[in-house]
Amino acid sequence: MSVRHGTDAGVPALLLMNGIGASLEVLQPFVDALGPRRSVVRFDVPGVGGSPRPVVPYNLSTFSPVVTGMLGRLGFDDPVDVLGLSWGGGLAQHFAVQHRRRVRRLVLAATGTGSLMVPADPRVLAKMLTPRRHRDPEYARSIAGKIYGGTMREDPARAARVLHSASRLGPRRGYYYQLAASTGWSSLPFLRLIRQPTLIVAGNDDPIIPVVNARIMARLIPDAQLHVYDGGHIALVTEARELAPVIEEFLDG
Repeated sequence: MSVRHGTDAGVPALLLMNGIGASLEVLQPFVDALGPRRSVVRFDVPGVGGSPRPVVPYNLSTFSPVVTGMLGRLGFDDPVDVLGLSWGGGLAQHFAVQHRRRVRRLVLAATGTGSLMVPADPRVLAKMLTPRRHRDPEYARSIAGKIYGGTMREDPARAARVLHSASRLGPRRGYYYQLAASTGWSSLPFLRLIRQPTLIVAGNDDPIIPVVNARIMARLIPDAQLHVYDGGHIALVTEARELAPVIEEFLDG
């Protein structure tokens, strides 16, 4: 786990939940783009990055209490703001309902509602079933434009740099356990139970999570607003300086 301590103790900490197979270092460009006032907490899920491999499979409902315990051990007893990216957005939705008092504001970036959503093209989904793009830079470059969209279509090598420049690899089992953790899960039936002010951030060229899913979520979450940007699935990292001010304005609102 990693904690960047902020300069203003009165600003709620921001807890980041990452996408599948990516270690906490991948989010460094976004952390660097945030102002210094707020503390930022990141962690690796079991079997990814620096976390030990899981002994048995887990799911979102059993992992959420682990996140709560982590915050307590780190001394963050007050409610925090939560940002979930992609797979982490599913965890963030579940966490916001299961541990409502621990979450002040919620940001959902490039994410959907799980098994009940408008799906990606099957050819895109097939490439998400293995961790190869995290382990093979050349393969990541070859598929980046097709699966991430946005600026990765013109500069696919950039995706390989983002995923490999600082990311730490865990065992393949960690990736598959993380994938299985959300299998069959959907937030669609309980979106109306998300009571926190919520910002949904979505790209208009996201092959993994079609933008229509963000529009559906914005209609069903009671206190939600939607920001659609020109870009793809990993713009939170590759275009962090453009998106960080939008997110901070919401968190400060």
